[in-house]
Amino acid sequence: MKRKILIGCLSLLVFLCSCEKEIMKYEGREGVYFAVQHGSEAFSESNWPYQPYSPVQFIRINQDAVNFRVKIMITGPVKDYDRTFRVEVNPDSTTAVLGVHYEALKEQWTIPAHAVFTNIEVRLKRTPDLETEEKTLGLRLVATKDFSLSFPEWDAIPSLKQGVVVPEFDASLHTLRISDIMVKPAVWPGGLATGTNRETGTMGFFTKKKMGFLTENFGLKYEDFASTVTMPMARISLIMQDASAILIRRFNEGNPVLEEDGRLMYIGIVPWTSTLGVPYVK
Repeated sequence: MKRKILIGCLSLLVFLCSCEKEIMKYEGREGVYFAVQHGSEAFSESNWPYQPYSPVQFIRINQDAVNFRVKIMITGPVKDYDRTFRVEVNPDSTTAVLGVHYEALKEQWTIPAHAVFTNIEVRLKRTPDLETEEKTLGLRLVATKDFSLSFPEWDAIPSLKQGVVVPEFDASLHTLRISDIMVKPAVWPGGLATGTNRETGTMGFFTKKKMGFLTENFGLKYEDFASTVTMPMARISLIMQDASAILIRRFNEGNPVLEEDGRLMYIGIVPWTSTLGVPYVK
């Protein structure tokens, strides 16, 4: 009886191994899809969810133009020769203007031999209107003789959740969200007193003019305030003291630093209060 059971177990094992080999041989249809991941910077990229859009923030890039990369992956077998796919501008999701916000898109791209992915590049330009209004550039993959479209209905992968998870989207489409809008960065200890328009905290209310002041006097960049790694509280404390000293000196010299609405610029230990919309009067 034991011998029969042993033979049966061995037969089952052979069967399962055979099935596994057959499963491993399945390589799916040959297709392409946008494989863009972004999420929480506290976790590695391998834990980020796939996304139907990419933020392009010139305020962080700090360049007048950029060749922005977008990742494309394939499904199906790897081949020992180059294969081509196509990308077009999707007018249904585009508000950016050709020649103003972006340059003409190269439409034909190559997946190199033995590769499973590549990056396309889109040339984007920094323009004044991006400071107040976001523009979008929609991209869409087009089927070719080499590749179909892999995932016109993409379902979020449950294990990839360290970021904003979009449950379903078309992975043959991707949108670039282009802006130069300066919003309060991740590390900025200050703001407005509760229920008032009066500035408070170490750095006060965040403004573009204040960021420009810090750049001019200390060589700081907007992206320096992106995390506590680049901007620990000890560094902020030193900046506050030095910046306050400059503001006080300028005030005493009769040449105060003012915000766009005419109020005195406020940082940390200056001896004045600052309320939004209330201009300084000599």
